[in-house]
Amino acid sequence: MQVAYRLNADELDMNFLESIKKLFKEKSVYINISVDDIQDDTDYLLSNATNASRLLDAINNIENHKDKMLHKTLEDLG
Repeated sequence: MQVAYRLNADELDMNFLESIKKLFKEKSVYINISVDDIQDDTDYLLSNATNASRLLDAINNIENHKDKMLHKTLEDLG
């Protein structure tokens, strides 16, 4: 069984811990904590000059050609 929780650190309290203990009663659990911070990913991707150039070129291409882009809904693709 796998369960994912997304919450702010200030929401972590004993009630949260007790609910996890109740859900996984007498089972071994693995807890992994990661920060949900898009800026970390962006900084990482932009830290490599070649990668940064490609990403910024792609962004500029989208910004400069929005009027030529095709817009499709899921129904259009179905």
